[in-house]
Amino acid sequence: MKLPAKIAASVVVTGVCVAYALHGVDRAQVLAELRHLTAGAVLFYVLTLMATHAFRTWRWEFLLRPLGVSLGFRQLLPMSSVGFMAVLLLPLRLGEFVRPYYVARARSVRMSAAVGTIAVERIIDGLCISILFFVAYLLSAGAVFSPELRVAAWLSLCGFVGLTAFLALALVRTELAIRLFLKFSLISTVAPARAPRISEHIRSLISGFRVLSDPRNLAAFLAHTIAYWACNGFGMWVLARQMGLPISLGAAFVTMAFTGVVLSLPNAPGLVGQFHAGIKMALAAYLPAAMVNTKGFAYAVVLHGLQTLWYVGAGVVALPFCGGKHESLGEVLRSSQRAGDRAEAGLAE
Repeated sequence: MKLPAKIAASVVVTGVCVAYALHGVDRAQVLAELRHLTAGAVLFYVLTLMATHAFRTWRWEFLLRPLGVSLGFRQLLPMSSVGFMAVLLLPLRLGEFVRPYYVARARSVRMSAAVGTIAVERIIDGLCISILFFVAYLLSAGAVFSPELRVAAWLSLCGFVGLTAFLALALVRTELAIRLFLKFSLISTVAPARAPRISEHIRSLISGFRVLSDPRNLAAFLAHTIAYWACNGFGMWVLARQMGLPISLGAAFVTMAFTGVVLSLPNAPGLVGQFHAGIKMALAAYLPAAMVNTKGFAYAVVLHGLQTLWYVGAGVVALPFCGGKHESLGEVLRSSQRAGDRAEAGLAE
């Protein structure tokens, strides 16, 4: 999609989510719930955020190893922290280029290959939360899930299973995958002169999928991914209980998974609206509407606020350790976007 179309999609999605999130909310009661939030609940959730951040950073090392990139946790932590901040702050996930840009600059690896590792990371994350969400739907026998949640469960599972199948095909039959991409994207018909260069770019991007054919690194990546999502879901459950929401651990994981599906849509800066709508819609499957619009919305506000403060704070602290004390976030974003644009255009890197 062209940038204007992406922006339009982001505006529409954000508007719908904000309207849904605010509908029926008792603002006075929400403020009262926020005033009763304890420092102990905040501290415990921040500790789980720290663990989540560590596992999310560490697992990337196992995606980079098959590319011949050797970066330890101490080097990856500041790069990842700035990258996570950029993804959160920028709309349309434009900050996704920051992490591969840092790696490509620090090591002699092609930008498109580094971007490929981010694609693998996102698809496997999406597959994990989609499977979790779909299994919860099956176990509920449809009694709890609303029609919207049932549709979302099927769509998310089918979408991410399809993307995973493409990853597998790209590794086993790379040339066939490239031909299919060019055919179904209409590039070979509309712009045949550019097809060879785009093919080379896709071939380089697929090289970032090598971890899928490396059992040892793939197993380590999946183990850290499970730990990452487990810390995230457990922290959400404990915070929910501390805020008076009587949900089970399984319900907390479903809430996390569904919110992740919602956040995969074109997003606004800071995930404003989408995050709150995802939490609220998921909680509505387990709690009365009156509780969702008071305690539930307050819970969404706290989750979003603490995550935003954590990721922005960690990114600001880490920035000087990535590119020098005088390099601003704006310069990093512009440089990474240019590198990403060159990679997408298939130009020499």
